[in-house]
Amino acid sequence: MSVAERNLILDASAVPAERAPALRLVGALLDVVNRVVAVLASVAVVAAGVVLTHEAVVRYVFQQPADWQDEMAVFLLVGATFMSAAYVQARRGHVAIDAVAELLPAGVDRVRRFLADVASFAFCTFFAWKSWALFHEAWEDGMVTHSAWAPPLWIPYSVMSLGMTLLAVQIALQILEVLMSDREVA
Repeated sequence: MSVAERNLILDASAVPAERAPALRLVGALLDVVNRVVAVLASVAVVAAGVVLTHEAVVRYVFQQPADWQDEMAVFLLVGATFMSAAYVQARRGHVAIDAVAELLPAGVDRVRRFLADVASFAFCTFFAWKSWALFHEAWEDGMVTHSAWAPPLWIPYSVMSLGMTLLAVQIALQILEVLMSDREVA
């Protein structure tokens, strides 16, 4: 993370608490949720590793067929990925290319980042909405995977939906913080 990015994050979080108490409360609650989810996502990644190791041992050492492990590992990894997205976004930990940021004046780069956040919010909100529709359909229709294990599809769809919703809320908070800090400066 470049110095300019760190300053932007610090500037965006400089909204006085008395100016936006509800925004601060939601941000604090989301931060707690993000921290808990990050721990659970870490556990899910480790569990996926254990499941895949179990599959390899059972299949190659004991010559037993394995049919549920791949699907379980995919569910765990997809869940960890979607659920931890808001945590990563809150820390601006996503992969970014600084070449453009270094070439632009600070004000123009700030506008570029803001517009990127708005576009990301629009995409994530749409994705969350469609994910909740998939979840509802899987729940109502009792959809399962096409494997012998056949777990219900509402499980991965619910995790995907919740993760994208948390990400959309996180981005919305960051957009509001920038707007509030701009209002404070003006």
